[in-house]
Amino acid sequence: MDTYVLDLAEQQGVLIINKPQALRDANEKFFTEAFPEFSPPCLISRNPKHIRTFAKKLKHVIIKPMDGMGGSSIFFTGKDDKNLNVIIETVTNEGTRTTMAQEFIPEISKGDKRILIVNGKPIPFALARIPSAEDFRGNLAKGGTGVGVPLSDDDYKICEVVGPKLKEMGIVFAGIDVIGKYLTEVNVTSPTCIRELDSLYDLNIAG
Repeated sequence: MDTYVLDLAEQQGVLIINKPQALRDANEKFFTEAFPEFSPPCLISRNPKHIRTFAKKLKHVIIKPMDGMGGSSIFFTGKDDKNLNVIIETVTNEGTRTTMAQEFIPEISKGDKRILIVNGKPIPFALARIPSAEDFRGNLAKGGTGVGVPLSDDDYKICEVVGPKLKEMGIVFAGIDVIGKYLTEVNVTSPTCIRELDSLYDLNIAG
């Protein structure tokens, strides 16, 4: 509802960052499918049977709700996990909630990189959120450690495609998540890590 209020404000000349229509169009997890060349193998469904079939084909998968944030309700499982069925039942809420099943990316051990994109261009440093010894999730809210790293060649390849599309849609500020060579999320509502990168590299990203 808030985005419709912002639409009216925008029509009256108020600068809105990001464009309200773009916030409705770019679901932060689903929007990765607009860039299939960078998306890891995944399935988006609310059908437990389909998700189970997908998971049974892979040694390890991540299952997560489409509307979650901060690492909440993300499960690490796979074809040999006897908890697989109950995980699927829980996350899909017995087949009523759309869910993403995604092949587990081992490079998460080197960090889930948050790359900030401003007006279509990436900040040249990322914050790699590295999981703790007790967890597979790199989210800072779940005990991950943030380490500053320069963007890699693979990071720039992703940004060269994603950045112009975001700018075209009116998304001035976004934070994309990259694990290894894969794009895993496009955060457009409340991207974090400005303060950490400003502190590490003496930047002024907000400015």
